[in-house]
Amino acid sequence: MNSGPAQARRLIAVKLLHTIAWAFFAGCIVALPWAAWRGEMLLAAWLAAIVMVEVVILALNGFVCPLTPIAARYTDERQPNFDIYLPAWLARYNKHIFGALYAAGLVYLAWRVWRG
Repeated sequence: MNSGPAQARRLIAVKLLHTIAWAFFAGCIVALPWAAWRGEMLLAAWLAAIVMVEVVILALNGFVCPLTPIAARYTDERQPNFDIYLPAWLARYNKHIFGALYAAGLVYLAWRVWRG
């Protein structure tokens, strides 16, 4: 694979875009139970829906971010964080950690709605 400056710039651009997208969705997941706790159910529902769109996109893509194969064009590296600016351990367990947090946020939201 050609590893010239143009390839490096493209990889950096994809990694930046991927990191920004990750931060947005991670923020939505973290904000979901907070919004439910504050009684802001409409906001919590919107946050849940936004993340669900991402879940559907991932599911349709074999649970791989659509940016990952794009980043793979520009490097031979394949460590867990080759396509994003996250620590390797977080990139490796990202779906486990944030999937569990999202599920817990949905359960908490449902409980708050059920409770009235």
